[in-house]
Amino acid sequence: MHIRSGSSDRHWGGAVTIRKLRVYALAFCVAGALLGGGAALADEVKVMISGGFASAYRELGPQFEAATGYKLITVWGPAEGTAANAIPVRLARGEWADVLIVVGYALDEQIKAGKVLPDSKVDFARSAIGMVVREGTPKPDISSPDALRRALLTAKSVVYPDSPSGVYVGSELFRRLGIAGPMESKSRMIPVAEVADAVANGEAEIGIQQVVELLPVKGVTVVGSLPAELQGYTVFSGGIATNAKNPDGAEALIHFLSSPDAAPAISKTGLEPLSATPAK
Repeated sequence: MHIRSGSSDRHWGGAVTIRKLRVYALAFCVAGALLGGGAALADEVKVMISGGFASAYRELGPQFEAATGYKLITVWGPAEGTAANAIPVRLARGEWADVLIVVGYALDEQIKAGKVLPDSKVDFARSAIGMVVREGTPKPDISSPDALRRALLTAKSVVYPDSPSGVYVGSELFRRLGIAGPMESKSRMIPVAEVADAVANGEAEIGIQQVVELLPVKGVTVVGSLPAELQGYTVFSGGIATNAKNPDGAEALIHFLSSPDAAPAISKTGLEPLSATPAK
């Protein structure tokens, strides 16, 4: 199975559209009906997905189902770790999936492990790191590295998540700004789900985290994204599992999620769409 995005695509002949998806899906539904007992499975696409792309997926999943006739079977779990429901653990114990949607580096690990087809990886969106303050308080200027440096030095307390983006903040961002020393005593790493809440309830003055994780939280105001030259983007990607039972449905879903049709819904969740961008 080979996935490519763009005008040279071997199945789609150009940009993915809802009409093309319907035609493509109809052909496979007819084929499934002719095969009798395999039809139900051919109409289902099983997806293993972690949280970062969740809001966009929840919005786009029903659109994909309505356009194609496929039914999405969704399994949620962490992209990393050793928990029983973690996606790598599920795959290692032999669970099957058609599509994996996780952060790009975690998908790369599954490609190395032989669980995902190497040439099926497509990047859907990227998440920028941003800043929040408590709702009703003034928003600091973070439009440039110098402005961000001043805002962080002025703040009494800063929190960031125990995630790869948080590791970047604590180990690289502060160093690149030349403020690692001053920030050591007034910044701390806390669980991902607690960053915005800590700002909302006054435990911290500033929170720094992926914008997509900050937007849904009440009681805070998103100041904006960090300056481009200081960004640490997280990319969300999809790929087809090597044990996929419906590779054609998997390919249709990946094309749809990486198409221009999906971009508005992705943008609405705080992610930056990477429409029709094959992974490097």
